Amino acid sequence: MLNAVFLDRDGVLNAITVRDGVPYPPDSAADFVLLSGVVEACSSLRKAGFMLIVVTNQPDVARGTQTRAEVEAINQRVTDALPIQAVMTCYHDSADNCDCRKPKPGLILQAAQQWNIDLAASFIVGDRWSDIAAGQAAGCRTVFIS
Repeated sequence: MLNAVFLDRDGVLNAITVRDGVPYPPDSAADFVLLSGVVEACSSLRKAGFMLIVVTNQPDVARGTQTRAEVEAINQRVTDALPIQAVMTCYHDSADNCDCRKPKPGLILQAAQQWNIDLAASFIVGDRWSDIAAGQAAGCRTVFIS
């Protein structure tokens, strides 16, 4: 079995935009900026033998304020810049009541099944309570950053 570190995207790997006190993802791939130290941290985790998987909620697609293509272009910037093995994205809004939107563990459980990941020996790193709740529900160790 593999060990993994699941990483939230916005606010963990890349900078967010704050408008009226509300955090937003980058509007486009051109606005994507990695946070300081992320390249080194991800490289160290890979050298330690962890699979790195981004698990991200992107509800702006369901809300009609961002296209799926824009989100996928940003995700491509992530995989181009970092030693990430996969990006798993929920495009739903909370009203859709899907199983993949954090705080539900659907994306993590899907990854565990697909890549034979030992969730008890894996971690999730997030900057919101929903990231931590998803990790706990999946049986991962959790790391909250602010």
